[in-house]
Amino acid sequence: MNFPFYIAKRYLFAKKSHNVINVISGISVAGIALASFALVCTLSVFNGFNELVATLFTKFDPELKIVASQGKLFNADSDMVNEITALPFVEECSFSLEEQALVQYRNSQQIVMIKGVEESFYSTSGIEEILRGKGIFMLSDQVFEYGVPGIGIIGNLGCGMQPAEPFNLYVPKQGERVNMLNAASNFNSSSIYSPGVAFQVNQTKYDDNYIIVSLDLARKLTGYENKASAIELKITDDISIKRAKKKIASILGSNFEVLDRYEQQEDIFKVVKLEKFISYLFLTFILLIACFNIISSLIMLMIEKQADTNILKSLGADSSTTTQIFVYDGILISMLGAVSGVVLGTIAALLQQHFGFIPLGANGGFIVDAYPVNVYWQDIVLVLATVLVVSYISIKPIGKLAKRVIDQ
Repeated sequence: MNFPFYIAKRYLFAKKSHNVINVISGISVAGIALASFALVCTLSVFNGFNELVATLFTKFDPELKIVASQGKLFNADSDMVNEITALPFVEECSFSLEEQALVQYRNSQQIVMIKGVEESFYSTSGIEEILRGKGIFMLSDQVFEYGVPGIGIIGNLGCGMQPAEPFNLYVPKQGERVNMLNAASNFNSSSIYSPGVAFQVNQTKYDDNYIIVSLDLARKLTGYENKASAIELKITDDISIKRAKKKIASILGSNFEVLDRYEQQEDIFKVVKLEKFISYLFLTFILLIACFNIISSLIMLMIEKQADTNILKSLGADSSTTTQIFVYDGILISMLGAVSGVVLGTIAALLQQHFGFIPLGANGGFIVDAYPVNVYWQDIVLVLATVLVVSYISIKPIGKLAKRVIDQ
């Protein structure tokens, strides 16, 4: 065993003649343990919120979405789709077209985003799990065109889940001169009926703004024949989304971008990541302050152990060896606090993850009842590495200080 490390371990657990040294050492361990505990729990909570946000979009956004690198639309080339669907890991593939429109129901109206999709959208998105109402999901039949609105639009228009009249959609005509004398001629219009269902993502962006219609109707209203704004894919379970995305991107080249669900909602997830990073920095600063308590503990230990260091020097130990004893003692204090804090933090996070002891609020109204938590092993490694680095920064001056005390 390393001699300085062995002596440092004995000094750490041995009873000191001055009880205040034990107290300060205990406070140092407790401070680091508390900061490590807070880091693990805080990072795990942010992981939980990140996963929660991801699940909110899972049933509406596709697993992979292909969009044009430049511009809003691209030609709906069937050869390209055939090449993609030929891949063994592509389970479903469909075009979609999005455009703003005005929806009117009786005397109420609202600007919305119509999303034209193919019938396969039902299986590529898994939207059946977020449908509300007693009807069925359908976009057209031999007689009528249908539209599935967000639950918020139902409330804004005051039409209920079973509207007595159809909705009227209006989309400005593309590339035509505006006719001020006949305003209605500036729009393509169509009536759509409700199939008796609405979707609920629990996000205002979708629930209050989107109406799902057939792709043919969206093209008729926008005038974009044989155009699409995206290709939506569902991937089989035998391959990771990351690998599938990389493979498809290599086939399509630089003219297209392949987006996973996180990239489709990049702005929202960027905010969550930024909040997590700021919390990490704030708690790391608290950890740094806690680590400085180690210095006072080591200074008092050096003074108490001067007689021991003189004996070690007389036995042949040089200054660097005796200095390392106190450096190791500081590292042991920090790692003891870190390990205990990480273990307790992981246990607390796992208990919250499985049992939800801490609720979000007494009034309810939240999507989940308790704080969402998800423990990642990467975060545990990050916390241990952070404690090690911060401890080294705070203990580094001890080497020179120990030399002065020992050489006196």
